[in-house]
Amino acid sequence: MSNLPRPEINSDTEVRDFFDGYFIQPISFPSNELDATIGYFKGRGFDDVSANAVSVVILRQAKVDNIKIFELLDSLKNISDVKLLGAVVEILNYDREAVSVLGYRFPKEFDSYESRNIRL
Repeated sequence: MSNLPRPEINSDTEVRDFFDGYFIQPISFPSNELDATIGYFKGRGFDDVSANAVSVVILRQAKVDNIKIFELLDSLKNISDVKLLGAVVEILNYDREAVSVLGYRFPKEFDSYESRNIRL
């Protein structure tokens, strides 16, 4: 402890220092791995922007986990669209901050005889 007065803390400086170093580490992948991953997700019905975004996240996570991307894509080849969506959501949630998560739900199907008097 010191008897000197505490220096005034400027929150603008702290925020600026945080965001100045936010994207400091470059990310690079071999072009064949990136093209194959994007092509896989486009072939499974993803649009261009979402295929690019999901591909980068999956490539980054595969690099962290030391998994070859072509082996990962081969293992995803025969799964259904619902399971693929669940896997992508889990990977994206793992990559996100803990304050928010992604999810999905399926619409409820009602039997017309039992629900004819129920107003939705």
